[in-house]
Amino acid sequence: MKTKLHGNDIVEIIDADIIIKEVDDIFSLFTNNYSGIILKKENIADTFFDLSTGLAGAILQKFSTYRKRLAITGDFTGIKSTALRDFIRESNQTKQIIFVSTPEEAANIFHA
Repeated sequence: MKTKLHGNDIVEIIDADIIIKEVDDIFSLFTNNYSGIILKKENIADTFFDLSTGLAGAILQKFSTYRKRLAITGDFTGIKSTALRDFIRESNQTKQIIFVSTPEEAANIFHA
C-alpha cells in the first residue's frame, strides 16, 4: 500500500488501486497506529455516497469505534443530494470524519 505521512500520526493513502467497496475493506487501513487516515474520493466506491446503501454509515461507525479519524478529499461542490450535503456538513462539524478539498487541509484540521 502506497502511503504518505503527514506528521507522525496521519497517513494518506496514495495507492490508486485501493478501493473501499465494503466495510471489511477498511480494516487493512487500520494496520498501523495512525490516528488519522486520508483517502481520496476516488478510493471509495460510489455506493458510499449513496446514503440509502448504508455503506457510509457502517464505515463511519467503524472509524468511530476504533477511534480513528477519516478525511475524504475531493471536490464535493457539485453534490445534488440534499441528504448527502447535510451528511457531509454534519460530519465536518465533528472533525472525526471530514470531507475536504486537499490532503493538506485534512492534515491541518487533524493537527489543530
